[in-house]
Amino acid sequence: QVDLVETGGALVQAGGSLTLSCTTTGATFGDYGLAWFRQAPGKEREFVATIHRSNHRAYYADSLKGRFAISRDNAKKTMYLRMNNLEPEDTALYYCAAGRPILSSLRNQASYFYWGPGTQVTVSS
Repeated sequence: QVDLVETGGALVQAGGSLTLSCTTTGATFGDYGLAWFRQAPGKEREFVATIHRSNHRAYYADSLKGRFAISRDNAKKTMYLRMNNLEPEDTALYYCAAGRPILSSLRNQASYFYWGPGTQVTVSS
């Protein structure tokens, strides 16, 4: 069992930056691939980024690559999402997820079976 919780969501002006964190008290944090997803009001949940459990290879949504950065510290049982140059379109509830996805399914939310409750990011114009 992996219990996840996201922190760091806030109201920020366009062009600003935020760092989200995902933490757990579980003992097997390093056994799982981790990902960020987001869901804006009235829209479907979409993939943001994912990071491998051990080699830390990362994959991003094409539209976010270069602006967002995912990282993890297994010793601290924490994953991060650094968001730069935020835009109003980034406004969403951001979710942390854990699983053991295969390479071809890294961007599929069905590949992740543990989810946090989400943290709200709101970007004002």
